Amino acid sequence: MALPVGFERVPISEQPPEVRAKNFDEVCLGYTDEEAAAEASRCLNCKNPMCVQGCPVNVNIPGFIEALRNNDIPESYARLSKCTSLPAICGRVCPQETQCESKCVRGIKGDAIAIGKLERYVADKARETGLKPAVLSEPNGHKVAVIGSGPSGLTCAGDLARMGYDVTIFEALHEAGGVLTYGIPEFRLPKEKVVAPEISNIRSLGVKIETNVIIGKSVTIDELIDEEGFEAVFIGSGAGLPMFMNIPGENAKGVFSANEFLTRNNLMKAYRDDSDTPIFKPSRVAVVGGGNVAMDAARTALRLGAEVTVVYRRSEAELPARAEEVHHAKEEGIVFEMLTNPVEILTNDDHMVCGIRCIRMELGEPDQSGRRRPVPVEGSEFTIEADAVIMALGTTPNPMIANATPGLDVNKRRCIVAEGPYGQTTKAGVFAGGDAVTGAATVILAMGAGKEAALGIDEYIRNK
Repeated sequence: MALPVGFERVPISEQPPEVRAKNFDEVCLGYTDEEAAAEASRCLNCKNPMCVQGCPVNVNIPGFIEALRNNDIPESYARLSKCTSLPAICGRVCPQETQCESKCVRGIKGDAIAIGKLERYVADKARETGLKPAVLSEPNGHKVAVIGSGPSGLTCAGDLARMGYDVTIFEALHEAGGVLTYGIPEFRLPKEKVVAPEISNIRSLGVKIETNVIIGKSVTIDELIDEEGFEAVFIGSGAGLPMFMNIPGENAKGVFSANEFLTRNNLMKAYRDDSDTPIFKPSRVAVVGGGNVAMDAARTALRLGAEVTVVYRRSEAELPARAEEVHHAKEEGIVFEMLTNPVEILTNDDHMVCGIRCIRMELGEPDQSGRRRPVPVEGSEFTIEADAVIMALGTTPNPMIANATPGLDVNKRRCIVAEGPYGQTTKAGVFAGGDAVTGAATVILAMGAGKEAALGIDEYIRNK
């Protein structure tokens, strides 16, 4: 039985699967003006908006949708940009279905408001019409250093700049953006169209970005504070060190980390014919893992011409990737081998990958994550043919910064210890957040940590 008018979400256009599987253009085409207006009209503008509580950066969701409903894009964008430095990015890659949209009252008896798609629409309209985020405070003369230009660092820098701080971001790579630039593929997050303008908006607030600066090598945190006059430092360096399974054959030719594979494609444009960055283009690829990074790697390999199989040791119900990404991957023809775990990577006489030997799994008792632990099924081994294997098993922070910073503690997972208020670390004046503290997580959670740290840095400097 059909839902009453207004209870169903306005559909959004996408490239057909058979077309998009062969290009790197954005999959989702976004709302038209009429579609956005119709979807915005469904919002009830609740007096106690639970959706805001579900957002890690507390976006004024009813406020920006109300202005959109009134066809006031400048006001809608102003309300958005007071809360988030990266609305066009969040609208595309945030897991709204488990955050703001999961709290939406409309979702009780129908479809939740398409908050992410409306956020994307407003941010895109703002970019197309030249709107910029407002600078809220006069300069206060205090300097803050931010390490890393990913979502956590950009958010912290943007919020501090709005408070009047003189902020400099130090980025190790030759382009800013962190995982937004090197990790998430073009077909989910266009770099020139979306990422670059969002970073430009951060610069427009007065934030300076210095690239090719490796903290711990080029300069240390102590030198930033003692010699360059920075009164506080925020570490948002992410978690870029890939993890492997340590199974036989893992050092063979044709085994890649998802980090390398995606960085070559996204940051270095290896998928383009005019790129001079080499990349191996196999015919059959096995991607090990079930998170968003695994989906990104699998869908990228598919677009490079490979037949792709995703190998995951739990069931589909436990897949950590967004449901939308899994749905898109299946539509595009990617095969999923669930409850399957690799035990050996097979090689030929040239030490090249020729297959992956796996074993079937079944779910046992829950482990520390709360998910049921997969256990092997005896006698169930089988082989998947492949000439490349991409390991997408998660990442840990690079220990370089901590090793070069006396007084900065890390835990057993090499994550920076930031147990104090607002991400305060064990070193005075040094704050941290995002994947450098939690290990690999989502863009929006990293942004939330950057936002919280900005408040802590402001309080620290004012009290100092």
